[in-house]
Amino acid sequence: VLAVQILSVSVCVCVSTNRVHPLAVINVVSCRDDGSFSRSTSISQEKLLERVIHHAELIYRVSEESCTLFEEMFIPFPMHLQTNQAAYTCITKTLPIPSSRSEIQQISDKWLLHSVLMLVQSWIEPLINLQTTLDRYDNAPEMLINKTKWVSEKLISLEQGVMVLIKKMLEEGMLTTDYNDEDVFQHGAQPEMMDSVMRDYNLLSCFTKDAHKMEAFLKLLKYRQTDKYNCA
Repeated sequence: VLAVQILSVSVCVCVSTNRVHPLAVINVVSCRDDGSFSRSTSISQEKLLERVIHHAELIYRVSEESCTLFEEMFIPFPMHLQTNQAAYTCITKTLPIPSSRSEIQQISDKWLLHSVLMLVQSWIEPLINLQTTLDRYDNAPEMLINKTKWVSEKLISLEQGVMVLIKKMLEEGMLTTDYNDEDVFQHGAQPEMMDSVMRDYNLLSCFTKDAHKMEAFLKLLKYRQTDKYNCA
């Protein structure tokens, strides 16, 4: 059992090392909270980064499963190709996130962490709103609702873990980012049912892609930390 401690309030997440479904093996247990980052920063930088990466890996895996399940349940096969149309734009498209390989290789460790934090913070509210939307679906499988709820909760944990990592690695305290809430898809509107379903699916699909970016950026950061001279 691997204790994953990435919350700033010192929450421990116990994860089995066996390849079992994440939702079946993750239990959150309260630890004693001293009201500061002291307990989180007492472990080595390397261990902290490993734990944050593992958290990101689980989030990506479960989000991918959620997206596939949503598609199987609610998206008619003839409409699968429409999910890539420009009408359904990812909400993080306007963020200054590096995308090309050359851009990613050139940015600093600081900007890698900054990019992860921007992505995480941009998705917290949309995923919370998605929970309300899924609750209104007829015959929405409980597994889908549980998976998306789990991802939403763990994304908040990942945000806190990245902020602890920033404090420890860069010694700059809390790094915050700003994003425009108006750019986030609002679930309060009442479009035609199929359009609403397609938008929700696009939301899950876009988040899955961004979750993969978060994982990739964190793994690149780990690679740079362990072999700084061979990553050019």
